[in-house]
Amino acid sequence: MKTLLGTLTVAAAFPAALFAQETISLTVASSHPTVVPWVGMIQTHFMARTDEILAESGNYEIDWNEAFGGTLYKANATLSSVEQGITDVGWVFSFLEPAQLPLSQVSTNTPFATANPPVLLEVMEELLETNEAFRAEWEDHNLKVLGLTATDLYDIYTKEPLAGIADINGMKLSAPGVLGSWLRGTGANAVDGSLTTFYTDVQTGVSDGALTLALGAMPIKLYEVAPYINRFSAGAAFSGAVAINNDTWETLPEEVQNAMIAAGKYYTVSHGQDMVDRHELMLNLMVENGADQNPPVTIVQMPASERQAWVDLLPDLAGEWAASVDAQGSPGSEFLAEYMDALRAAGETPARDWDK
Repeated sequence: MKTLLGTLTVAAAFPAALFAQETISLTVASSHPTVVPWVGMIQTHFMARTDEILAESGNYEIDWNEAFGGTLYKANATLSSVEQGITDVGWVFSFLEPAQLPLSQVSTNTPFATANPPVLLEVMEELLETNEAFRAEWEDHNLKVLGLTATDLYDIYTKEPLAGIADINGMKLSAPGVLGSWLRGTGANAVDGSLTTFYTDVQTGVSDGALTLALGAMPIKLYEVAPYINRFSAGAAFSGAVAINNDTWETLPEEVQNAMIAAGKYYTVSHGQDMVDRHELMLNLMVENGADQNPPVTIVQMPASERQAWVDLLPDLAGEWAASVDAQGSPGSEFLAEYMDALRAAGETPARDWDK
């Protein structure tokens, strides 16, 4: 009896001791390395915040099997790898999936519409919640979206400085997937690639430079082979999502699901602000790091007139895209109007009203 009473006393004092903590094993992966900021933040923000929330109750913990940097799959297989369960959680690079994720390309077909990543992410998050067709194109690929990603502002990195947008006529410029369309009308030729290929492409002469963003260019040291950063600030774009395989999702306890949803929202907000905070920092850091190379890294500030000249050279990218998506059975025109209206309602002034 004394032994029993003693056991009950201990249990009352330490009730958690009666319940074993459940460990859930999940693989988390990406095509890009963690030095790329939005991938690194999967670790530091999404995973860490999930762990932090779960630790409050102590009922569950996640054993993360990390496979970042293309160890499981490359940039051209981010969607299929999460869809098929090659990884449980992964960053899906929507730029490279225009056929599978057509509505997700709205921002990449409306360049110069916004230079505000946090607002862009808010708009896309709202549309994901309110637009059934947008949400369905992710869910139809067996994905549950947890957090969204966007880019900072796009500039043109070259071996030689540009005097204006007319100078890229005849050049070969690396660009990720659908963003190659931003070069239409300029006379430049887009070379399909990603942050994992840009350095080698420029170094070997496959391209003369790249259309890319500071937060991506800095970690891959693109400035070593393309030292002239021709600053156009072409605008931000929706680039993808941190998603989980839906089959995996449905096996998770509700407490873990709720923790991941909260962590995903935290990741989205933090990532959007990080785009703003670190854009200038990365530009300045590239100039600093490349000061002693020959030629030194130089920022070539393009006047607003050259930025507008680029916008005016572009064909009706949004109209063509919307018509194509409509023809596939998705509401491209309707979604374009919703997206542009949402940006304007949020206080943005697009350089071109692509829906008009």
